[in-house]
Amino acid sequence: MSEEQQDSIVDIETPTEITTNDTEYIGDKTQPTEEILNALNALNQTTAQNGHEQSPAQQGNVKQDTPSQEAPSEWHVLREKLREQPHDPDGWNKLVDLAEARGEIEQIKQTYEACLKSIPTRPGLFPYAEELFRRFLRSSPLVDLWKFYLTYVRRVNTSPASREAVSKAYEFALSRIGQDKDSGDIWSDYIQFLKAGETTTTWEEQQKMDALRKVYHRAVQIPLENVERLWSELETFENSLNKITAKKFMSDLSPSYMQARTVLRQLQRHLGPLFPPPPASSSARPHLYLPPTPTFNAAERALVGAWKTYLKWEESNPLEFEDKDKTTLISRIQGVYRKAAIRMRFYAEIWYMAFVWTNSMGKPEEALNILKSGMEANPTSFLLHFAYCELQESRKEHAEVTTTFDKFLDVLRAELDELEIRINSANSSFTSDAPGRNVPASAPTGNGLGSLEAGIISNTSSFATQASDEKPPKVKELSDRRQEYGVVWIMYIRFARRALDLKAFRSVFAKARRDRWTPWEVYEAAALMEYHCNKDGGTGVASRIFEKGLETYGDEIEFVLRYLGFLISVNDENNARALFERVITAFAPERARPLWERWARYEYQYGDLEAAQKLEKRIAEVYPSDPPIKRFAQRHTYLGTDAIAARDLGFAMAARQPAALGSASTSNSIEKRTDSLLSLTSASHMLASQPPIKRASSPDYKRREGSARPDFGPPSKRQRPSSPPRDRDRERWEGPPRKRFGSPAGWERERDRELQHVKKDREDDKASTLPTVISWFVGQLPSPVSFDGPVFRTDDLMMLLRNAVIPSATRRATPPPTPLPPAPPVARTSGGRPPPDYGPYQGPGGGTRGGRRY
Repeated sequence: MSEEQQDSIVDIETPTEITTNDTEYIGDKTQPTEEILNALNALNQTTAQNGHEQSPAQQGNVKQDTPSQEAPSEWHVLREKLREQPHDPDGWNKLVDLAEARGEIEQIKQTYEACLKSIPTRPGLFPYAEELFRRFLRSSPLVDLWKFYLTYVRRVNTSPASREAVSKAYEFALSRIGQDKDSGDIWSDYIQFLKAGETTTTWEEQQKMDALRKVYHRAVQIPLENVERLWSELETFENSLNKITAKKFMSDLSPSYMQARTVLRQLQRHLGPLFPPPPASSSARPHLYLPPTPTFNAAERALVGAWKTYLKWEESNPLEFEDKDKTTLISRIQGVYRKAAIRMRFYAEIWYMAFVWTNSMGKPEEALNILKSGMEANPTSFLLHFAYCELQESRKEHAEVTTTFDKFLDVLRAELDELEIRINSANSSFTSDAPGRNVPASAPTGNGLGSLEAGIISNTSSFATQASDEKPPKVKELSDRRQEYGVVWIMYIRFARRALDLKAFRSVFAKARRDRWTPWEVYEAAALMEYHCNKDGGTGVASRIFEKGLETYGDEIEFVLRYLGFLISVNDENNARALFERVITAFAPERARPLWERWARYEYQYGDLEAAQKLEKRIAEVYPSDPPIKRFAQRHTYLGTDAIAARDLGFAMAARQPAALGSASTSNSIEKRTDSLLSLTSASHMLASQPPIKRASSPDYKRREGSARPDFGPPSKRQRPSSPPRDRDRERWEGPPRKRFGSPAGWERERDRELQHVKKDREDDKASTLPTVISWFVGQLPSPVSFDGPVFRTDDLMMLLRNAVIPSATRRATPPPTPLPPAPPVARTSGGRPPPDYGPYQGPGGGTRGGRRY
């Protein structure tokens, strides 16, 4: 720095120096006076004590920070929201509206690019550029985009020398979307473009007519929206050239044209529900269709079914293309599947249908690309990932399969973690027993199955890898997702075993064991794979895998049942018995019943009688409410055939009984069934703490002891509802409620259903008890199916019986009732028998027909 600059800097005076050096400086006229400052300070102190005012320094900071912290615009707020929830069609439409309303080109480009990143197969309606055509045109089935492309080509190529380029562009477009029913305008524009071509020689004119004829002939055989107009134009065109040849051409094309018209009507019926009219747009821009995330409600399932029906219909070749036109058929169906994949982007089934059809057409590379695009759109699709892995395995791309399984597991694992966080935040029913480890509040503490003795099967170092100690919470949705997650591990293990070797399979299983989300099904699948595929000591390895699983999933009754069944299947009775005795006390009785049932079946089939009886005694102590006949019947059952329940307890006969409520046979069968069913509810069916009680029976349904009347005779006399039941009957009927436990045995379920029917019949019968005479009369009536007489109205019959005058033995004079209007005539239905007279009885000699009595 020069000396002059230093001198100049030194000569600059500060504001404080100015005030001291200038004798005429009085001060800043805009500054408040001392009196005003004192008043403001007093006011600030008062408000600060009340907590309603900030300090001057804080106010200054706020004023300084305010300009730098501008509120984000609505576009930015919505853009951040769409980053978190990209599959929001309404949000994207609103974002586009906001961008176009501001009119900033860069922001509009950013909006459309962000929308394309979220929905990459949607080419959209863009106002720019050749680069977009290169990116999206070839794979797009959108007719409007192809129209825009052709318009762009025609605007760029305006000279007569460039007509060949425009013609090639039309042919390129029609080869891609020419089979679409909405492409009729493109066909018409192409025809008009050819007509507008100038010719100078006769040969050029002939070439022009031939080109027009070919385009017309191709167009009228496609189910286009304007196919009828194109047909009439073709007819006019041919007649203008030569009426004789026109007749020949039109007659040859007529069958294909009529087929196209018929298919067009069918196509419109198919596409009606698939392409509903778009909602009204809030701006001049047309509404963008963005596929929503599926919820699989009834309407969406119906939509998927409609798409599948339409796709199958297109595959059936409704236009009846011949083998020589197979390329056209394939192009048409490809366009249909591309459109379906765009509209139904998040439905894996549609992608899979496209893959299967494309692969069946001998295009494996295109089929592989379809699966890749479907997996990109549906990163959690089991269907598409499994199909992709199988296809790559068949191509010997084992590294790609391994990578795909790893990525898929990562996605599902993140989904499970997110679901767990959401469940834990919504329901805080889990308490922490260690840092970073959550267990259910109801989980048992102390020594469980994990602290039990390891058993007689030793563990080797090959299974010494540490499994995940942290167990996820048991919630229904989370458990289902976890089982689905385990299916992926099992498929991964299968692939490693069959494509590589057992060593690779064990390596994958070791990775699965370290995953906290791995369910017990993976352990079972790995154990069975070792048993079946390892011919050298596979049984021992499988048992060790089950034992390792038991340490983690010892509280899962299904896993214990699988382990027990495996030991029984390999005839390892000692270890099976040891396992049963080891785990049976760790479960509550209501959860342990399947274990008791499984071991009981084994003892009944392959054990001795003394062991079976001892086991029944133990089961009776655990379940005192079970009747003894249940265990006895199960001991004599094989492959679901229970002869005791079917023959001795009457379930087979009860199932064949007709449901005729008014017949005496049904009433008697119900009584017999009641006695046989109630015989099951013996003293052992009551709780162990209750004293022995006689067999329960209803006073209304009890049978007289000395009666030897056959089944078809009049029923026993029942008590009238007005007479109270005797004390003895009340003691026999009333009692403590019986507690029933569910059982997988079929005869017990049948018994419970029969008891419910009997109780219902008993309640209905108590409400309407018939007198003795009427009961006998009903018992003498035949069943309703045997009636072949005329049909009559029951109301009229009941009115007739109610108003009938029956003379007594003393022949007392009884005034006749008021006559009722005669019933309407009933048509004769069969035979030559005259219809009966259902009019009111007038007494002896009181009617025109004489003394007819009922």
